[in-house]
Amino acid sequence: MKPIVVRGGGDIATGTICQLSRAGYPVLVLETEHPSAIRRQVAFCEAVYEGTASVEGLTAVCADSLKKAMDMVSPSRPVVFIDPEGDSIREIKPDVVVDAILAKRNLGTSRDMSGLTIGLGPGFSAGEDVDYVIETMRGHNLGRIIEEGTAMADTGVPGKIMGYGKERVIHAPAGGLLYGRTEIAAQVKKGDVIAVIKEDGGTEVPVFASLNGIVRGLIRDGYPVKKGFKIADIDPRIEERDNCFTISDKARCIAGSVLRLVCAGEKGQLRR
Repeated sequence: MKPIVVRGGGDIATGTICQLSRAGYPVLVLETEHPSAIRRQVAFCEAVYEGTASVEGLTAVCADSLKKAMDMVSPSRPVVFIDPEGDSIREIKPDVVVDAILAKRNLGTSRDMSGLTIGLGPGFSAGEDVDYVIETMRGHNLGRIIEEGTAMADTGVPGKIMGYGKERVIHAPAGGLLYGRTEIAAQVKKGDVIAVIKEDGGTEVPVFASLNGIVRGLIRDGYPVKKGFKIADIDPRIEERDNCFTISDKARCIAGSVLRLVCAGEKGQLRR
């Protein structure tokens, strides 16, 4: 069985990878050399740095060549391969390609890459550059399969939890190398220093918690960031610490729609 190719291995993509793997499909994950996942505990892209990454009992491994990746991949073992441009797709000739980069724009995915191409979120047009688009905006239409047109435009504001929206996401106050001063799942109070950014001149710029809660995500130590870059996520639900280590409801919803399309495609029930 040819592997399903998923472009991107962040937390939303990982929900889809897990869903497909557990449904019996081998999955090849294409990533960049330096992934920038915030929710690192639930992102298979971390295998690029660590060699392996485990999420909810499923372990992905990183391969250093396409041949090794193709030899290793199986439904029980997703494989991550560094190929940000997706050049290997032409060689693999997969039946399904899922663009889960969530870049808010299309980074090179096209309908001729496979028999079924699926784009997650804004930046794609169903029926033009991909076959189908999955809505990623929280709300009534989350996970909706779009057969024609585009997903909702990105607002830059995350969905509200306990009344908090934009406050939940923290952006870099300066450019430089980021180093955490706390851990994912740690409880923090508003104003606590959760990280520092070391500028070129050696100055350390503190990064403060924006509200009381738990650190749901924090970019890895030593990652080079630019001012305004998304670096952390705080969840005000301090009693739900385990959420930091499990796939989100949003990712599961989107994954279900991807799996539905894949299954329908196998049965010849999709328009092309």
